[in-house]
This record gives sequence, structure tokens and C-alpha cells, in this order.
Amino acid sequence: MRAPHRTRQGVVATLLGRTDEVMLELGAGGELMVARVRALLSLLILLLPLIAAGGGHGTRTVVVGLALAVFGNLMAQVWLALARRQRRHAWLPYATGSYDVSMTTLVLVLVATREPAAALNSVMVWNFYMLAIALTALRNDGRLALYVGGLAIAQYAALVIALMTGTGEANPASLGYGVASVTGQVERLLLLAMMTVIACAIIYRMQRLVDLSGRDGLTGLPNRAWLLQHAPRQLADSRREGRSLTLGLLDLDGFRRINADAGPRAGDRAIRAVALRLQTMLEDDESLSRIGGQEFVLLLRCPVGSAWERLDRLRRDMANESLVVDRDGRPLPLRFSAGLAASPADGSDVSALLGVADRRLQQAKRAGRNRVEARDA
Repeated sequence: MRAPHRTRQGVVATLLGRTDEVMLELGAGGELMVARVRALLSLLILLLPLIAAGGGHGTRTVVVGLALAVFGNLMAQVWLALARRQRRHAWLPYATGSYDVSMTTLVLVLVATREPAAALNSVMVWNFYMLAIALTALRNDGRLALYVGGLAIAQYAALVIALMTGTGEANPASLGYGVASVTGQVERLLLLAMMTVIACAIIYRMQRLVDLSGRDGLTGLPNRAWLLQHAPRQLADSRREGRSLTLGLLDLDGFRRINADAGPRAGDRAIRAVALRLQTMLEDDESLSRIGGQEFVLLLRCPVGSAWERLDRLRRDMANESLVVDRDGRPLPLRFSAGLAASPADGSDVSALLGVADRRLQQAKRAGRNRVEARDA
């Protein structure tokens, strides 16, 4: 789980980095909401050709508008059907974002074939760029917001350059839409960039709230709520990939004595020191959570035998290190007991694995503490 960042580099890293699991879940729901909004707007767009016909526009304009409206409704239903299968298609938000922007550009191109100034000064159609960018905030992915915003700016800039240089008019004009000036088009591009920044700011704020709600205040580690939210996905990934996953439940031995001999502050330092040492043993896609006062949970992507070797080696190393001292400066040994449970042999869900790991942890406590148990006695 990413730590929240406040520096400029941290904000960029958060927006461009791998999206948090909770944010992905929220984003999948957001994609479905966007699909429903798109379907509703597409139905309303069917009214535009009728309005054009009533306004005295030519048959060609009405037919082209109707064809686009029908196509838009068909595609809206396709996107809606795909969005209902949440998180099955990682490419879907980028495909729908590209579609929303490109459809807006296509409509402007068709308008430009009749009246270039109308394409450049049409507020109603151009605002669909703004809508496409704004809707990326519901997907909770900073990379998507930057992509859609950049695509909208690039496509509209290309359209402006093509119309202002290809028509022979530096400032295309019409009776109904006025003069399309360079200054006005630059302002529109800046508005698209501003909307992109706003969408990114909303996404970053959401990520911060998710980070804070799922993080332990003392160690900065993920907490129990984060574990219960993320572990099912990690279990599903390990089953799909045919890889082993081992859950380790760890508890510090004699922690009350540390608090009594060295004080609560030393106890806090001990917890943080253990958290840092446990983090050093993690590999890619493995996680560590603090779920109680001195209890930690590890999710290790390896068989239970390998997990036992890694954790037992760390147990022996920590017993010989001076990670915390008492009030007189004397080192206090930090020892722990742990129970391991393997998926799928010991259970297929988080609750079952935690139950087995806790049973083996209690077994280790009864056997004299300072040991790691991977099997039932």
C-alpha cells in the first residue's frame, strides 16, 4: 500500500503509480456509473436531429445527425454491458475515455464541413470534452485522467490548427457563431488543461482519504480494514496464477514486560522497530499489516515451507539485535511467535486462513514462545 505523499514529486508518483486496490474497486463502480450516464445522454442526443429538422436544417444534416445518434446509443449499450462485468477488462476505462473524446472530435469535424466557425465556437459540443475529462474523476485513476485530458487537448488542438490553416481564413467567421479567434481557441485549450488538473486533484484527494482510512497511525502500515479489503483479491490472483500464498500471524512475546520495564514510548518504538524489520523481508506484491496492539499479518507469495524459513530466520536475527533499550539503556530482546496458514491447503478465504494461523500461533505460545509454527501439532 502506498504511503500518502504531500510533496510535488509525491503527488505525481501517486497519480502515475499503480492504483490502490480500494481505488480500483471504487473505480469499477465509477465506470459503471459513467456507462449509465453515457447511455442516458445518448438517449437525449436522439432529440438533436429532431430539433435540427424543426429548425429548418437540411435533410443531409438531419440524416447524418440521426445516424450518429443511433451509433452513439448502440455503443453506449456496448460500454454499459462491459462495465457491468466489473474489473474484468482493465482496458475498458481507457477505451471508453478515448471513445468519448473521439466522438466529440468527430462531431466537430462534421460540423466543420458545413461551417468551420461553428465547429470552433460551438459551446454545446465542445463541452463534451469537459464532460469526458470530468467523468474520469469517478474512475479514481490519475493515469486515466491525464490520458483523457491529454487526448482531448491534442485532438482539439489538431482540429483548430487544421481549420485555421486549411480554410484559408485566419479567423473563420459565420453569422450565427461569430468570429473564431486564435485567442479564444487558446483559452479553450487552457480550460481543458484546467479541467484535467481538477480531475487529478479530486483523484489524489480520494487516494489520500483511502490511505488514511486504511493505515495504522503508529507504524504507517495497512490496518485490519485494509487487510480485509485487499486480501481476497490477492487470494484470487494467486489462485488464477497458480501460485502459492501463505498468511502469517505474528505476535510479540512479553510485550507487556517491555511496556512495564521501559515505558509506553519504548513500547511504541519496539512496535515500529519490528514493523521495519518485517518490511525488510517482503518481496514484490507481498504485504504486511498491523491488526492489533502487537499483532501483524504477513501475506507472502511463496509456499508455507519457504515462508517458515524466511520468518524463522528473521526471528533468530531479531533475537540477537538491540532494537530497543530500557530506561537504563540496557537492550531489551524482541522476540515473537507466529503461526502460518497456506492457501488453498488451509483455507480459501481470509477468515479461514486467519483462523488456522491463530490456532498455530497459540500452539507456538503454549510450546514456549519464540517459535514459528506451520503445522498443527
